[in-house]
Amino acid sequence: MPKELSEMSLEELWELFPISLVEHNDKWELYYDEIETILKNLLAECPIERISHIGSTAIAGIWAKDIVDVLIEISKDSDIENIAKLIELNGFRRMSTEANRISLNRGYTESGFAEKVFHVHIRYVGDNDELYFRDYLNEHPQIAKEYEMLKLQLWKQFEYNRDAYTSAKTEFVRKQTLEAKKVYAGRY
Repeated sequence: MPKELSEMSLEELWELFPISLVEHNDKWELYYDEIETILKNLLAECPIERISHIGSTAIAGIWAKDIVDVLIEISKDSDIENIAKLIELNGFRRMSTEANRISLNRGYTESGFAEKVFHVHIRYVGDNDELYFRDYLNEHPQIAKEYEMLKLQLWKQFEYNRDAYTSAKTEFVRKQTLEAKKVYAGRY
């Protein structure tokens, strides 16, 4: 009988859920639309400011992990913990809790990834650098291709270490996000 996910070490989880990149797939937009509808219905009574498709699956034409990332921005006076608990009660699993940030997932099973996998990031309104990054790469396809090449280069090197994979991309993401925030000042 397989272990429960909550019983697995980080290394066991990385082994079960390795970094795997696939070609861009238009199904991601459909998956996002589906999860956005679910979340809007689920959170209809909550002070949600914006729900957005973020991450590489929201960037046209580039390879990405087959995981749709969603950013939920809540009003500044909201109780982030209560919103997270409501989402958890509806089939999502908490991944991390930081100051003013909670991430959850859906589609991780004891036998690996489900067909549809989602990461949901709850933040207070304005904590949304990913929107700038997404827009900038969508409007600058050459930079998006540079990002794709970086990800493809790091993929096998960090296939079983998500933290190292993310860390190795940080400088590129930070640089492009800073540029995007200059270009799109005040957009969000």
